[in-house]
Order: sequence, then C-alpha cells, then structure tokens
Amino acid sequence: MARIQKPPAGRLVVSIIYAYIDAVADALRHLERRYGDVLGETVEIPVNESETEFYREEMGTPLLRRFFSFEKPIPRDSLADVKRWTHKLENQFADRVDDYTFRAVNLDPGVLTPYNLVMAGHREFNHRIYLAEGVFGEMTLIYARGQFRRLPWTNPDYCDPEAVSLYERTRQSFELIEEPQQL
Repeated sequence: MARIQKPPAGRLVVSIIYAYIDAVADALRHLERRYGDVLGETVEIPVNESETEFYREEMGTPLLRRFFSFEKPIPRDSLADVKRWTHKLENQFADRVDDYTFRAVNLDPGVLTPYNLVMAGHREFNHRIYLAEGVFGEMTLIYARGQFRRLPWTNPDYCDPEAVSLYERTRQSFELIEEPQQL
C-alpha cells in the first residue's frame, strides 16, 4: 500500500496582464509583501490575440504580459487561496462604473514545481480540475525529457521563450532529489 505523502512546496509564478506599467508596480508591492522578493521576471510579452479580444473592453489595448516568480516557497495545496487573494487584489486597483469593474491588472497565479506548472483560474473548462471555492487548476506545462512542454490547451504566451527561460531559472532553485517517471 502506498503511503500518503505531502509533496514539497512549489514556487509562486504570477502572470500579470496590463495596459499600463504603473499598475504592475502597485500589484508587485503587495505580492512581495506576502510572497517574498521577486526571484525572476520576464520582459513585456504582447498578449496573444485571442486574449486581447477577451480583455479589450475591460482593460484597453495594447495589452502586455509579464511573468514573475517569488522567493518564498508555497504549499501546493494553497493555490486556490492564492487565486482568491489575487482576485481581491485586482479589485483593489480596479475602477468601478455602475456595476461594471475595469481592472488595471489581471493576476493569474500558479505553482511551479520541478515537474510542472499548474495555473489557477475562475473559469471551468474540460481540462481544468476544480480545487475549491470557485477556483480551478490547469496543468499548463509539464517538464519532460529535459524541458518544459506545452499541452493542447496551453496558452501560447506561456510558451514564449522569455517565459520558458523564467520557468527554467526558477526550476533551478529547487533541490531535485528524483525525477518522476517520464511518459
């Protein structure tokens, strides 16, 4: 019989979509207070066209994305809590007109481990697993045969060479004991 194990902590990775860089600095101050200093970051990556359509009315254009990883390890089972907290943070920086909210930043947190990147979201799709309280987890990338590999549903922005370089640098911050069985 297999014994129940608690996996080692992962590192928080946050995707920030924005139209104005000032909003990123404000969000980062809050993220660093809670999750430690930035361990790594990317340069600006233009947001993939399909997402630009989705966020255009709410956030404006052109939309850019940056990825950040943080020093403080986080328990893997805390991803739903992190997503709920980042959702509240988005609302702190948002403008409200009547019943509509115009976000300045879109914060999508994930947990990077030596073996994968799991991102959190509020929308349900057939490839997402329900975590808790309206939060779904998505296996966005897997680490196999020496590199991060995309899955059929992976957003192209997560495969940008700049983003992959961040994941690889962050992955190096883990002490790797044993590679999982490869597919």
